[in-house]
Amino acid sequence: MRLPSLFRRTPFRLTLLFLALFAAVASAILAYVYVASASEAQAQARKAVEQENAALTAIFEERGPDALNQALVDRILTGGTFLHLYMERDGSKITGTLGVTARSEDGQTTAEPMNASPIPNYAGGEVWATFRFTDIDPDGRVVRKDAYGVQTTLSNGQMLFVGKDLGDTEAYLGRLTQALWMAMGMVLLLGAGGGLLISRNVERAMGRLNTVVTAVQDGDLKARVAVRNSGDELDELGVGLNRMLDRLQSSMASIRHAGDAIAHDLRSPLTRMRAKLEVALIDAESGRVDGVDALQVALDEADTLLKTFNTVLAIARLQAAAGRVPDAEVFDAADLAADMAELYEPAAEDKGLDFSAEIEKGLHIHGARPFLAQALANVIDNAIKYTPTGGAVKLRARRRSSGEIEYSVTDTGPGVPEVDRDRVIERFVRLDNSRTEAGSGLGLSLVGAVMEAHMGRIQLDEGPGVYGGYGPGLRVALILPPASTP
Repeated sequence: MRLPSLFRRTPFRLTLLFLALFAAVASAILAYVYVASASEAQAQARKAVEQENAALTAIFEERGPDALNQALVDRILTGGTFLHLYMERDGSKITGTLGVTARSEDGQTTAEPMNASPIPNYAGGEVWATFRFTDIDPDGRVVRKDAYGVQTTLSNGQMLFVGKDLGDTEAYLGRLTQALWMAMGMVLLLGAGGGLLISRNVERAMGRLNTVVTAVQDGDLKARVAVRNSGDELDELGVGLNRMLDRLQSSMASIRHAGDAIAHDLRSPLTRMRAKLEVALIDAESGRVDGVDALQVALDEADTLLKTFNTVLAIARLQAAAGRVPDAEVFDAADLAADMAELYEPAAEDKGLDFSAEIEKGLHIHGARPFLAQALANVIDNAIKYTPTGGAVKLRARRRSSGEIEYSVTDTGPGVPEVDRDRVIERFVRLDNSRTEAGSGLGLSLVGAVMEAHMGRIQLDEGPGVYGGYGPGLRVALILPPASTP
């Protein structure tokens, strides 16, 4: 049989679940209150009986049976909450507010018509018992009451029973039970209301999330979750989903841009390759060049294309690492800077550039040396490529005041306008003044991916400025966190 739709709805199920949990916890608390209160009431009754019994026993031990009998008579006359029974050795009554319950020869008990106590116990010592006795209420009616007491065998063989009427205790527990049931009813009402309120809030929040997810499934990548700024877990989920969608939208935009850029930037080398192959083929047919030279032209252009695609794969690999750099180790950044300076100084001198390096020692970082070397090489290569003859390139490795490790490459080339400095790090982005140089527009994009994978960042600033026909230049800083241990 299928349940009605109301019972299948998520808010109702959440309300029932919350109510069940709330009621279970509240029931446990109320049960503990009842048990603790009942135990305390019984403990107080037992303590009172023990004190009364000790007082009467002390009178007997100090002044004898007559004094005990007189004390009991005084207590009966003045009234009180205790029940007394003073018995001979054979169980016959001497004094007291209770009658004796006799035992017949067949072992059955026969109670007296009024105020019967437990059957006298001849075992000696102290014996605690719970029993029922008859009494007359203020309206003259005969009622049965519960009592609790102790029978003590005195040193002369006589027996003393001291008990306490549990009527007051039972009345207190009855009132407590009634109050607890009322509290339980209020708990159920509050639990149902709280569960319904919470489930409705959850339903509305999940509805907003579901609306955004549905919109994204339909292709609307601009849909976002409305955050209530309440600071709860649902808000955190909404913020996280929005960040994920921001990154997804950015990635999709990057993919579309990359596709357009690949089509634009690879069209030229493919066109050049085809043109050179056609020329080589014509020259080979006319005998001016052989087929080997034609193949060499094709290989050179294919190498350029493969280098572009390998760079794209390297960027994708770093971005997929998500902070877990493959083959990472702790090494001195100064050693890498020195190797790069030694490698590129001849190339800079061949172009007529003044190349210098300023390197501090003891710059320990944690990362993949090959990736960082490739990133630094890309930055230095760009500086040499775009700085005109007669300019200068400076490599620097130092520790910043924040403790971070910084590689910086400063040149006196044309620089990058401030409005384009964030954009040149994107894939396949090449400014108009750089399209006359060979390249794919992936150099700084790879550098940015390396920095992101190493929990670092890339920073572009203006160089030394305009002077003598050079500048304003560009300063590219690669900033990395220091290694925790050298």
